[in-house]
Amino acid sequence: MAETIDQTFVLIKHFILNWAQAFLPDWTIVFLSILISVTAIAIFGPVTMMYLTLMERKLVGRIQNRYGPNRVGFWGLLQPIADGVKMLTKEDIVPAGADKFAHFLAPVVIVIPALLIFSVIPFGRGMIAVDLSIGILFFLALSSTTTIWIFVASWGSRNKFSLLGGMRSVAQMISYEIPMVLSIVPVLIVVGSFSTVAIVEAQSGWNWFVFTPWGIVGFLIFFLTGVAEVNRTPFDLPEGESEIVAGFHTEYSGMKFALFYMAEFMNTFSISAIVATAYLGGWQGPWLPSWAWFFIKTYALIFVMMWFRGTFPRLRVDQLMGFAWKFLLPLTLVNLLVAGIWTQFDTPKNYVVTISILGIAIMVLYWANRPEMPKKRTYRYAYADK
Repeated sequence: MAETIDQTFVLIKHFILNWAQAFLPDWTIVFLSILISVTAIAIFGPVTMMYLTLMERKLVGRIQNRYGPNRVGFWGLLQPIADGVKMLTKEDIVPAGADKFAHFLAPVVIVIPALLIFSVIPFGRGMIAVDLSIGILFFLALSSTTTIWIFVASWGSRNKFSLLGGMRSVAQMISYEIPMVLSIVPVLIVVGSFSTVAIVEAQSGWNWFVFTPWGIVGFLIFFLTGVAEVNRTPFDLPEGESEIVAGFHTEYSGMKFALFYMAEFMNTFSISAIVATAYLGGWQGPWLPSWAWFFIKTYALIFVMMWFRGTFPRLRVDQLMGFAWKFLLPLTLVNLLVAGIWTQFDTPKNYVVTISILGIAIMVLYWANRPEMPKKRTYRYAYADK
């Protein structure tokens, strides 16, 4: 039944293309196929952003013993529509001393990589815009460009708080990007392909990589660095509203601010989707349609990100950089070694050897980076000797 539902979506697209082929020239079929995929992504991206904001406001509201939005529409479901109308009608204010071209360009261009990443995400069996042979490399290359436009926005704003936020973004990107890239390399070693579809197919049944020793470590590192990639709590240093007003988007209002917001939530979805694809089997799963499994896993990871926001305080810049360079980076290198060993031994030996190596590495790294416990203070009073 689940496979029948999956095939229905694919057959609908083929039916449209075959029908068009009977009336249109052959060269137009390619453009029509591209148009269908682009239209689906262009609609799905903003709609996802709108209702992820509602999901987060509801979830954080419940964590803080509030209801969250519940006035506009049933259960507040029309709140994102109201927010969209508000953003479109608000005045666009540009500081007098700002670089007007950079100030305008940054929020417009930052949305493009967020949308392009959707093209290599396998939403289900046969449900991918384009199965690139370098899908993971395409994702890593595009996701890292977000920092460029955050810095352009901060520089173009001519605001010291904005510039501090942009500089923080660059500093933390240099820190987390290397562990992020290295944490997904074990998957590529085991699968032997950069294709996101090939990675999902390699985890057929319940053979999800997260159930292996190197997989669980890679999953945790990739997910944590992914949270830093999208500047979410506890790694939201470029915004830091308690320290630098609103960081890089302090001088943005109206639709320009909404574009930054849209890019952040679309990147939140795409990061969670790639983590689910690489380590949680993607659309693999029994009984349910493949796309249902994909969205369950993706939204479960998004739920955890939102849970972080309602739970953890923001890290300092030095804490994030120290955590990335001194703990995550050495651990990813050890995990690379473990993934190579995994491919050489039989299954029983795999678990014994790899768990031992990773366990020792984690304990050594924790011991080397353990925080100093503050000593108990002693006070001397003037009347203590009397």
